[in-house]
Amino acid sequence: MSTSAANATNASPPPPAGRDAAIAAALQRWFGFDALRPMQREAIDCALDRRDALVVMPTGGGKSLCYQLPALVQDRLVVVVSPLIALMQDQVDGLRLLGVPAAAVHANLSAKARDELRTMAADGSLRLLFVSPERLFLDGFVRWLEARDVAAFAIDEAHCISQWGHDFRPEYRRLAELRERFPDVPFQAFTATATPRVREDIVAQLHLREPRVLVGTFDRPELTYRVLPRQDLEGQVAAAIRRHPDAASIVYCISRKDTEALASALQQRGIEARAYHAGLAAGERTQLSSDFRAERLHVIVATVAFGMGIDRSDVRLVVHAGMPKSLEAYQQETGRAGRDGLPAECLLLYSAGDAAKWRSLMERSAAEGVGDDDALRAQLALLSDMQRFAGGVRCRHKAISEYFGQAYDEPNCGACDVCLDELEEVPDSQILAQKILSAVVRTGQRFGSSHVIDVLRGSRGERVLQRGHDQLPTFGVCKGMPAGLLGNYVDQLVDAGLLVRSDGEYPTLSLGAEAMAVLRGTQQAMLRMPKQTLAARGKRRRDDSGKGRASVEVADLSPKQQALFDALRALRREVARELGVPPYVVFHDSTLADMAQAAPRTPGELAQVRGVGARKVATFGERFLLAIRAHGGLAAEG
Repeated sequence: MSTSAANATNASPPPPAGRDAAIAAALQRWFGFDALRPMQREAIDCALDRRDALVVMPTGGGKSLCYQLPALVQDRLVVVVSPLIALMQDQVDGLRLLGVPAAAVHANLSAKARDELRTMAADGSLRLLFVSPERLFLDGFVRWLEARDVAAFAIDEAHCISQWGHDFRPEYRRLAELRERFPDVPFQAFTATATPRVREDIVAQLHLREPRVLVGTFDRPELTYRVLPRQDLEGQVAAAIRRHPDAASIVYCISRKDTEALASALQQRGIEARAYHAGLAAGERTQLSSDFRAERLHVIVATVAFGMGIDRSDVRLVVHAGMPKSLEAYQQETGRAGRDGLPAECLLLYSAGDAAKWRSLMERSAAEGVGDDDALRAQLALLSDMQRFAGGVRCRHKAISEYFGQAYDEPNCGACDVCLDELEEVPDSQILAQKILSAVVRTGQRFGSSHVIDVLRGSRGERVLQRGHDQLPTFGVCKGMPAGLLGNYVDQLVDAGLLVRSDGEYPTLSLGAEAMAVLRGTQQAMLRMPKQTLAARGKRRRDDSGKGRASVEVADLSPKQQALFDALRALRREVARELGVPPYVVFHDSTLADMAQAAPRTPGELAQVRGVGARKVATFGERFLLAIRAHGGLAAEG
């Protein structure tokens, strides 16, 4: 089923009388919002109409509200299937802070939490219950649910059910069994990233019945995307972190070894960074996650094991120290930045060798029996798409949107290295392109990037010598050029369609339709490289940042408002520590920025700030009002 077909034939019925008022009242009472974000209302209507739905909403788009609010409007239980304990617990903590009866079921549940769950289940007050797919089918839990009044099942991170998705988890496939056990209960599947193929697979695997498919925009305009050749990894990462002093940063590496090495190198440069990967002891991983969420740690260097469970709203920088394995993974991981709607940077440091590393890992997993041949082919196809994006030199926002099947009509996004004019044409790019294309032709169009690069650089490796490729006219014509940089140029030619990279385990390069015209000189080819301005800017920011800054700068705040914002962030950390919850559960940075601008003087005025609400005003509102008064009771400044 296509998305367009689903939306055309499955329009929701008109909402019942009184629904608008009920939704508005619950939204303001529980969450302190006076309006819903785009597509939230449609998703909420599906739940209230007891209709199956697939909701694709970008990270930070507010998908949690789509299943939380219906539970409160209906005053009935919604069961949320979520993959990670940390993610579940953060949501439970946030809901309980609002006064919502919520609980999670997982292996680390304390005796006190179990007793509270039993009490809420017995008296019928439980409204949101979070459970992992693994735990769902253990110890008669489904039978226990059958005795409850379940209004709906919400499947979070639903792309995990598809082998065509970037984070396939076999245990998700069992969720279809719930449909047989609960034939009359609606299912809503939620994900932040899914191509049309993955969306169709989710619908099929979950046995959704005539679902409404809601697809939001995949574009995140608050994110600035940059892709740079990886040349001085430690220096490039350090400069990026220093562009965002005292803000949260996540640095992703491909391997565990890489996380340890890079974290150590950053520490030697005076940056407090810690490595996170699956090889650490469970207690150490838990402590690192806790420190990061609680703002005791600002820079974490991690494998993708540090992923879906991270919900800190004030991440201002996501660095990929190596190319991700798919564009879906890239979008999901960069989506950890700017969740509060404030600007953030996403930097990809890329080398041609990254694809080979991922390909080796995928093949090894397949050989060990993890997945089948179809799954391997799917993974390799996703890898090729990612490689094409990394090597491309067109607007990053446009490339991501179009990959997920959405048009992007802005002529200039103003938020990527291409549109910000941070790239420049390589000197003699036509000649360099001809050298690369000629090497592909002379090696018979049956070798991959690494071999072609070896020939161009004049390598006397065994494979080159055995095939006599050291005798080719193109042997050594790019001698001295770094392999990573040359690989980037190869990928640019692939992105431009001048080279074609085959799929499969051993991808080869061949000429594209217009390559001969470039070789003859009747068509121009353009290769680009980063200007030096970005590196220089990073150095200036490092030198000018100083050690006394308390937080990220918010562009719309005056100096006085910025000072108040910093004070409110410090107070938020104090309140969060007392309550035992992550600071963003108290207030997001965007709420504190609005608070600094509005400078409310009374509890009523504070309640009108977006994201506050009556419950938080009653619980700790006076402390924030006192902080505002201590800064002179600032009048709102335009």
